[in-house]
Amino acid sequence: MSASFTVLIPARLASTRLPNKPLADIAGLPMIVRVARQAALSHASQVVVATDSLEVKTACEAHQTAVVMTRSDHPSGSDRLAEACAQLGLADDAIVVNVQGDEPLIDPALINAVAQKLIDRPDCAMSTAAHAIADASEWNNPNIVKVVLDAKDTALYFSRSLIPYDRDNTRISLQATTSKASTSANLSALPLRHIGIYGYRVGFLKRFPTLAQAPIERLEALEQLRVLWHGERIAVYLSPEAAGTGVDTPEDLARVRSLLSGT
Repeated sequence: MSASFTVLIPARLASTRLPNKPLADIAGLPMIVRVARQAALSHASQVVVATDSLEVKTACEAHQTAVVMTRSDHPSGSDRLAEACAQLGLADDAIVVNVQGDEPLIDPALINAVAQKLIDRPDCAMSTAAHAIADASEWNNPNIVKVVLDAKDTALYFSRSLIPYDRDNTRISLQATTSKASTSANLSALPLRHIGIYGYRVGFLKRFPTLAQAPIERLEALEQLRVLWHGERIAVYLSPEAAGTGVDTPEDLARVRSLLSGT
């Protein structure tokens, strides 16, 4: 890495599908601690949990995991991260990577790559990641967010719809002959799935909560569209592989418990 960065992990207890998710036990440790320890395997100079829950704070402190308490009235994770940056005294030109608190299997190399992408792109306020979707059954799933890039791997648009439109059906032939779609030709033709990890310049992260919500953001229910709407740029790291699935349901939790317990 050519510069240092901080990993911030927002954590709230509220979850409709999996109550008290950050505290869920995974092989003897709370999930939020598992996430923090996995993130600590990256090149981050520090890993800090940002929470509004005393229970999460207590759990982190019991396992020597750095944590800051934030207000409970933040409308989004970005607002929570902005407060955490202020509490930590991070400079405006510092870089933070937002790792979700339900990603106990996140690849530390992905964290490094997203941070490096932003370090290498001083013209961008943010960075994120994406990978090619080779499975045609996933192309029209609105729960899978797609992204279109320019020649420099800068995001042009994010959508729940299938973008870009394939007028001549070239994707079908590619999908039939490749399993990973890792070549540059395939990456340019296949749709790209957005991976929900973000790098921020702290100065922009502090400013983001003051930006008006964008009409396209409301339509798509995608907060990152506010960034593009206001003229800022998002650099995108193209991952050769799909990211590990997070923990959203009891079934996800059971799967991760099994993987980490070796059963």
